[in-house]
Amino acid sequence: MLDDITELRTFVRIVAAGSLSAAGREMGLALSVVSKRLATLERRLDARLLARSTRHIALTDEGRDLHQRALRILAEIDEAEAALSHGRVEARGVLRVSATVALGRAHVSPVCAALVQANAKLSVDLMLTDRLANLIDESLDVVVRIGEPKESGLVMRKLADNHRILVATPDYLERRGHPAHPTDLAGHDCLLYGAAGLWRLAGPDGTVIEQPVSGRLRSDSGEAAYDWALTGHGVILKSRIDVEADLQAGRLVRVLPGWQSEAAPVCALFPSNRQLSNRVRLFLDAMAERLAARRDRPGANPL
Repeated sequence: MLDDITELRTFVRIVAAGSLSAAGREMGLALSVVSKRLATLERRLDARLLARSTRHIALTDEGRDLHQRALRILAEIDEAEAALSHGRVEARGVLRVSATVALGRAHVSPVCAALVQANAKLSVDLMLTDRLANLIDESLDVVVRIGEPKESGLVMRKLADNHRILVATPDYLERRGHPAHPTDLAGHDCLLYGAAGLWRLAGPDGTVIEQPVSGRLRSDSGEAAYDWALTGHGVILKSRIDVEADLQAGRLVRVLPGWQSEAAPVCALFPSNRQLSNRVRLFLDAMAERLAARRDRPGANPL
């Protein structure tokens, strides 16, 4: 049990400084005091937290796990103290976010950069992956995805509405022709990623068609498939939020503009049993504001 938060702060400072002696200098403490605090913490936890040599230190597996949790714990303590002492809460600590690659690069990354610039005591770890990251196992604060989650035990906040649409390059459509109906996709090169071999599309009158599609290019990466689309190799069904910049630039055009997938909202996921820190609330509000501004700007198309 952690009886003294000072030991935890000292451990975090050692990791940040890179050595016990450097941490002691930063904290204004003798090396013996820093070493004693670390030893007391390791003894209480019955775990070795740092592998030490004469030149450097390295986190053990137990140390890495404690370090990730300690950063969050200390940031929340600091926020609580700030709220009590000043009547306001300043975003601080490390915000750990995961997002899909395309969405992350286009929208999540700029939001993170802006938050860090506006909040001197905040830092961000951003993990971009098309797999669904595990919030608990990977010590994440929030995950941003497209589509409603199937997992239980997570809280969802919808940040924006969204649909998947069909796009291709102008030169591909000039070569192969413009489909007039979803059934025409059977004669086209469709770029597939994941397990998508059946495209479910809703028409302007509400009709829903499940159209089998095929192609000679398939990938487990949506970004690789999108690169193929941008180089004129076929038609892709991709989230509107991912393709909007290329549509506006004319690199891609809509295929079957009256048809799109059913709604797949942009969502933020976080654990249900955790009170949201100020840095998470600030991030969620900033993401919602960015996506709303993008939707509402003049000339923008709905998601």
